[in-house]
Amino acid sequence: MIPSPTPRSRSEVVTQLAVACLGAGVVTSVAVAQGQNPLTALGITLFSAVAAVMLGQVL
Repeated sequence: MIPSPTPRSRSEVVTQLAVACLGAGVVTSVAVAQGQNPLTALGITLFSAVAAVMLGQVL
C-alpha cells in the first residue's frame, strides 16, 4: 500500500506558490514584451504556478 503524503503547512504552500509565480513571471514578462496580451499572460502564469505547486504536493 502506498503511504499518503503528509499534508504541508499553509506557509510552505504559500512559499511554493510565490516561488512558482516568480519563475513563471519571468517567462511571462518576456511574452508581454513581445506583444502578448497581459491578461492572457497573467492567466498562464497563475495556471502554471498552481500546477507546479500541485505537482510538488503530489511528488
